Amino acid sequence: MLGDFMYCSPVRVYFGRKCMRRLSRELAPYKSVLLIYGTGSIKKNGIYDQIREILDLSGCRVREFAGVRPNPDRDCLYRAVSAAREFHPDLILAAGGGSVCDLAKAVSVSIYCREDPWQRYYLQMKKPDCPVVPVGCIPTTAGTGSEMNGCAVISDPERQLKIGHVFGDDVYPRFALINPAYTLTLNRQQTACGIFDIMTHLCEQYFSGKDDCATDYMIEGLMRSLINSSRAVMADPSDYEARSNIMWISSIALSTLLSKGKKTDWMLHMVAQAVGACTDAAHGSTLSALAMPYYRFIYSAGIGRFVRFAVNVWGIRTDQVIYPGADLYEGNEKMPDAEELARRGLDCMEQWMKELGLVMSLSQLGVTEDMYPDILRGIKITKGGYRRLTKDDVIRLLKAAD
Repeated sequence: MLGDFMYCSPVRVYFGRKCMRRLSRELAPYKSVLLIYGTGSIKKNGIYDQIREILDLSGCRVREFAGVRPNPDRDCLYRAVSAAREFHPDLILAAGGGSVCDLAKAVSVSIYCREDPWQRYYLQMKKPDCPVVPVGCIPTTAGTGSEMNGCAVISDPERQLKIGHVFGDDVYPRFALINPAYTLTLNRQQTACGIFDIMTHLCEQYFSGKDDCATDYMIEGLMRSLINSSRAVMADPSDYEARSNIMWISSIALSTLLSKGKKTDWMLHMVAQAVGACTDAAHGSTLSALAMPYYRFIYSAGIGRFVRFAVNVWGIRTDQVIYPGADLYEGNEKMPDAEELARRGLDCMEQWMKELGLVMSLSQLGVTEDMYPDILRGIKITKGGYRRLTKDDVIRLLKAAD
């Protein structure tokens, strides 16, 4: 590993079927709790009743902010902040998917912000200069990993922007109660989109750098586990073991652990978020529509890593002796089967995506060529991937994904 880094994870994680028993202990230091949740699924599956019973027994004052939809927008943030300022919570408890957790973190840095939080945090990308209210998360989906990091994504539909701000350690949730059984009620499409979101989080970190980084060996193992568990859960949606693997990989994938010693890419996410801002499509679908055209565009610039991906993740064999994990082709990219191996690995990924029933083109999301200027306007070009895209490259990518 060639990179220098600091790693800290302040999140206390309780994992498994019995994790809700820990909520009362986590509530002990607090007197007032703002409970944030979505459009009602936690009431249908009984999670809401469990949480309210524990909150009521804790003696905390409680106020609810409900109705958070996927891709929370600026107006939703303003409403939640207004409710929080009236109530003065000393804990924000998020129960729901990644959007709910993201909103809770955005509210946590906004309650005592003296400026417009959208302007300060999302347009100017400034750090908080005010007290941050602690957050706790009870995730009910697997995909975003929002319960294990300090990132909060907020949209502005009017300006067609979708922006993620990666805040510091003080914005990380203080605790996360992760029960894989809470994902049993997700339908097939929701499950598949979450799985692919996880895979892209792994890929964005894996497809960068050319050194022998220990982190990459970890990512390869997580990818194999995710693929295996995805097939198990698609065959049997009630498979708790498969869902537990998927949910834990989801949390680890974006906990910042796997980015250590890495440059990381995130260009795929930048384009997907811009598409999402213009279509309000599910995040996993925007990623799946763009993934194969993007990776086929960049693979030749990182051929060694894509060969590793083919061999160590998808199990493709070759007559060449390949050390498990070693970048055999780095500096020797002209070996005759390197290109073929890399392409075969991407072909395997594409076939797996089709098995999951994912969206495979932007046209399925309603994207038309006249939307390209708005999509381009919302894209931030990143530097860490194997190729730094130009605006013309992005246009070619969008057309290839059509």
